[in-house]
Amino acid sequence: MTLVSDIMTPGARCIGENDSLHIAATVMAELDVGALPICGEDSRLKGMLTDRDIVIKAVANGMDPETTRTGVLAVGKPITVAASDDISVALGRMQEHQIRRLPVIEDHLLVGIVSQADVARAMPAAETGETVERISV
Repeated sequence: MTLVSDIMTPGARCIGENDSLHIAATVMAELDVGALPICGEDSRLKGMLTDRDIVIKAVANGMDPETTRTGVLAVGKPITVAASDDISVALGRMQEHQIRRLPVIEDHLLVGIVSQADVARAMPAAETGETVERISV
């Protein structure tokens, strides 16, 4: 049995819910990533922020990246998986919700991320292909 903790990228970096979109974009550039978890003052996951969110939901709608806080874009309940879950649970959630990055939670705190790349590195080609196909529909 393969657990989520076996394939996840550990130590995901959060952006604070009160940080500006400009700060988030700068962190994304520094880390060379297209998404960051948004964490609250209580260190709990509030949502996910993508580079696309910044451009399409904020900048294109006239929001100022210097003054708009990331928490504004943290809408809805984040889709997560537990570190102790079987990887099939993560794959199912990624497919069902068509998401490429899935936050991993342990004791209510973010401990990692499972991405398509993690799946590709760890899983058989058939499972990887099926997951990518269903996410990208």
